[in-house]
Amino acid sequence: MRVVFRNIVAEARLIRWRLYIAAAFFILSFMLIMARLFYLQVIQHEHFITLSENNHIKLLPVAPTRGLIYSRDGVLLAENLPAFSLEIVPERSEDLEDLIGKLAGIVAVSDEDRQRFYNLLANRRPGDGVPLRYNLDEREVASFAVVRHRFPGVDVAARLTRHYPLGALTAHALGYVGRIDDKDLATLSRSQYLGTTHTGKLGVEKAYEDLLHGRVGYQQVEINAQGRIIRADLPGSRAPEPGKNIFLTLDVSLQQVAESALQGKRGAIVALDPETGAILALVSAPSYDPNPFVNGIDLASYQALLHSPDTPLLNRAIQGKYPPGSTIKPFLGAVALTTGIRAADDELWCPGWYSLRGSDHVYRDWKKGGHGHVNMSYAIMQSCDVYFYALANEMGIRRLHDGLEAFGFGRKTGIDIGNEADGLVPSDEWKRKTYNQPWYGGETLIAGIGQGSLLVTPVQLAAATAALAMHGRLAPPHLASVQKDIINGATAALEHLPFRQVKGFEPTAWKLITDAMVAVVHGDAGTARRSGMDAAYRFAGKTGTAQVIGIAQNEQYNKETTPERFQDHGLFIAYAPAETPRLAVAIIVENGGSGSASAAPIARLLFDHYILRNTSG
Repeated sequence: MRVVFRNIVAEARLIRWRLYIAAAFFILSFMLIMARLFYLQVIQHEHFITLSENNHIKLLPVAPTRGLIYSRDGVLLAENLPAFSLEIVPERSEDLEDLIGKLAGIVAVSDEDRQRFYNLLANRRPGDGVPLRYNLDEREVASFAVVRHRFPGVDVAARLTRHYPLGALTAHALGYVGRIDDKDLATLSRSQYLGTTHTGKLGVEKAYEDLLHGRVGYQQVEINAQGRIIRADLPGSRAPEPGKNIFLTLDVSLQQVAESALQGKRGAIVALDPETGAILALVSAPSYDPNPFVNGIDLASYQALLHSPDTPLLNRAIQGKYPPGSTIKPFLGAVALTTGIRAADDELWCPGWYSLRGSDHVYRDWKKGGHGHVNMSYAIMQSCDVYFYALANEMGIRRLHDGLEAFGFGRKTGIDIGNEADGLVPSDEWKRKTYNQPWYGGETLIAGIGQGSLLVTPVQLAAATAALAMHGRLAPPHLASVQKDIINGATAALEHLPFRQVKGFEPTAWKLITDAMVAVVHGDAGTARRSGMDAAYRFAGKTGTAQVIGIAQNEQYNKETTPERFQDHGLFIAYAPAETPRLAVAIIVENGGSGSASAAPIARLLFDHYILRNTSG
């Protein structure tokens, strides 16, 4: 039997097949490589040329550090705190909802975070990162860093975020910053806000945005095709110029006293230096915490503020419009003395009511039995309505209108934070234009005691009171005082509107009005005598009570049966010391009842704190 140990033919055939297969595999691989090269070099040529060019030197904007805000006594009111946020560039994600779901497995993402993200997404600039989560802690930052490569277009950004240490205490004066939206982009310089995510929305933050924001810088960096920075220490960069620090005129301790005095009430307090117009306290109650607005307040919280019956978002100090009540009487007295309608000693009989000739309608005085014989000083001290009914009737609505406008009523004061209301001093012309109706004599009488269509803002009332204190010198109210350069420490005073003089008033008129207002507080029959008791200084004031609802001819106002929100407003204007005024105030307590009971005691607290503290210290 023949045994074959080796089949050379079969082995050669096997080797040949293996060579054929290897050659075919090599040729196929070569063809695939060539096809891929053709695809990359020809078909995808433009795409990869773009990526190649992007893997280059780029100029990236560097946002400036926002300036800080201080009170006049150096208390920090607005600061910048470091914080980490998880941000998404939407253009680099195909499915945002899926992406957010995956991220929620790494860091906590609430429904409020999602809602805020989509709200910000609708108002952003293309290419900007949109924050999904703010204020990540170190553990969350580390957790995301481990899996960062799985999430293109998502990164942790370290930014400075605005914070207001005193919260609600200064909200209506400072305002707040918020995310830049389409409305902001229409007015802001795009080149100067590259890299900036926030801008001032209200108050000082908005009014002094140009100073606080600073100047954008740029950084030359090398980035790869994925948009990540490879090298950042390249020459040719320019550091951003930080915003200016701003010092306000606010006295924080006085602000705290004023805010505490209105605690639990609705109303407003404006206190200012009558000589300069510097606002020392500006309170609107109730207030709100501005910090949640910085990075986007959640919808439920915003709706609660927006629809609250107490309207905490309304800045009552500059936007609230109120009937001034009897606080208008000293101004009308000064106008009457100047125009010659009344002399200081002219007397009038007050039986407790007043009627126009030929009319049976009775306009009542607050004092049922009347005041008897009264001159102007006594009428102001006792707040005699009948005297001012008669005065308004003789003055006529046009002279009344012009006289009050001379003190700044009916128009904006020009306060530097803006957004203030005009108020309203009515006239026959105004009524024709507004309602196409004639003006009636009874409306003039009502305006003479600060009721009817006459409306003022607290800041107008404070500025006009300061003008009484300074014998007609109107100083435009302002909150900002000095700017300070962070780099070189240079300071500069901020410019404000010029002073204005209420013209045509004799010195004797100012003295009579001042003496009458001093008697309101320190006279035996003054309506605010309780607030002036045992004071270490003399101050001048005037109480006011403004009706919220009308009272029929034969009805009497009954506080006990009137719902709280329909009860009278209490008002008080004052300045102190009477001889050398250093502080003028206007106080409105909504539904507080009489000004002597609700508002005047607050003025005494403010004066004691400010004047006695500064005198002793």
